[in-house]
Amino acid sequence: MRARSNSTPAKSETQRSKRFAALKSGFRAERIAALALRLKGYHILDMRFLAKTGEIDIIAQRGTTIAFVEVKSRSDWLAAMAAIDPAKQRRMSRAVRFWLAKHPWAARLTLRGDAIYVVPWRWPRHIVAALPLDLE
Repeated sequence: MRARSNSTPAKSETQRSKRFAALKSGFRAERIAALALRLKGYHILDMRFLAKTGEIDIIAQRGTTIAFVEVKSRSDWLAAMAAIDPAKQRRMSRAVRFWLAKHPWAARLTLRGDAIYVVPWRWPRHIVAALPLDLE
C-alpha cells in the first residue's frame, strides 16, 4: 500500500480557497438579503434550510404570505438573474414541499417563490414571485 503524502497539490488548495471565498460571499449576500427583507416588513422564519432534495436560502413571512427566497450574488444583475435555472427551481420546489410537510400550518397561507439579487455596491433587488413553485 502506498503512503499518503501530507502535501496537497497547489491546484486543489486553490480550488478549496476559491470555494471558501464563494461560500463566504454567499453567506454575506444572504445576510444582506435578510436585512433588506426585514426593512420591508418581513419576519425571517428560517435561513439556509437544507433538505435532502434542495435548499432554501431564506424563508420569510409578511402578513399571510410566506416567501421562499433564493439569493444570488454575482458581479452584475444579468449574471445574478441567469444563475437561477430550471434545475434550481425544481430543487427549491422539492425543498419547499419538505418544509411544508414539517410546518403544515403554513399550507393555508399564500406561498411564493421570490428571488433577491445582490451585486456589489448596489441595494439588493427583490423580485416577487420570480420562481414558480411546483407544490404538487
